[in-house]
Amino acid sequence: MPAVSAATALPLFHLYGDPPDDQAFDFIHIETISSRSARHDWTIRAHRHRNLFQLVVIAQGGGEMSFEAATLALEAPCAILVPATVAHGYRFRPDVTEGFVLSFTEEEARGLGTRADSALDRLRALAVEPVVELGAPELERVRTLCASLQEESFLARDGYKLAMRGYLALVAIEIARLAASRARTGTMTLTAADPTVEALRRVVEEHFRKQRLLNFYADKLAMTPDRLNDHVKRATGVTAGHLIRQRVLTEAKRQLVFTAQPIHEIAYDLSFSDPSHFARFFRKQTGSTPQDFRAQGGG
Repeated sequence: MPAVSAATALPLFHLYGDPPDDQAFDFIHIETISSRSARHDWTIRAHRHRNLFQLVVIAQGGGEMSFEAATLALEAPCAILVPATVAHGYRFRPDVTEGFVLSFTEEEARGLGTRADSALDRLRALAVEPVVELGAPELERVRTLCASLQEESFLARDGYKLAMRGYLALVAIEIARLAASRARTGTMTLTAADPTVEALRRVVEEHFRKQRLLNFYADKLAMTPDRLNDHVKRATGVTAGHLIRQRVLTEAKRQLVFTAQPIHEIAYDLSFSDPSHFARFFRKQTGSTPQDFRAQGGG
């Protein structure tokens, strides 16, 4: 998806085009797809958000999306789930695509209570398959809720922040229900997020470029390596080591697809001892060489 790929690096934004804001909290933002996309020739290049979850509702039109190293077709009506830190971009069909982009800090959703927190956990778990088809009745409900949320944001009347939180909860729960229904009829199982696994993911996100050893992460979580591994295996079906390797692999794929950085530099950036070690790791995980993966645009 060349039109969505960044030429040299994968930008980190607050909202698209705005510098990162690590202090953002109590934050809910809604805008129409056209309000930002039309200014950028309907192409939102690949980028990430450090601390924002996004729900995109496409009411009409469509296009295509980059999600990490994959390219996905978009056709209205549908919703898109984009967790924080995930690389994503869009190329919308000009002038005919419309809908809403809802961005919010995950802390904001947690403040709504356990039911909303559960909805967010479900959205995050199901976002490995980010596109959720909407039927006409579901689209109408979600579009009405988004329009009401946007009105509260625009008018800023007394109590508008509380009202926005309420509409956010309703949108998240509506889409979570649809995603859960999809999971029950497909191959994905839906489980609540495990606190230890989530803590491991946060520590891995902070240290994965330099640290691969399970002992390091177990120490950070005040657990023995065996206990951490057993807990993660019970909760997710894979080992803690697998989660660490997958995070390294995700970053390698991002840099191969979204940047022009030489492969040997990617290897050293990810703390491999040499490019051949990186190539062996990458091929073992994907069945492809880094060169072939890059040439195919992520496959």
